[in-house]
Amino acid sequence: MAAPTLDPHERDPATVSGTETYRHADKVWVYRDRAWCAGVVELSSPRAATVTYRPGNSRGTGVDTLTARYLLPRDEVDPLLDNRSV
Repeated sequence: MAAPTLDPHERDPATVSGTETYRHADKVWVYRDRAWCAGVVELSSPRAATVTYRPGNSRGTGVDTLTARYLLPRDEVDPLLDNRSV
């Protein structure tokens, strides 16, 4: 699974989808600790989204609330995140 190489700080704000466009269980990329990690949306609002994500290649997960700049839609399946019950 290839993570994006894009720096979120260099994203054109006009191309960033708002967090209200994400729904529960949507697969996303999450930018944490200078790397994109596979994640899943838990809930979202117009201001931020709460996501569960897998830091690096870890089998563990983290939960964080992020603004839209630090999220991207993800098509790839992450077997450790996407097969859990929602």
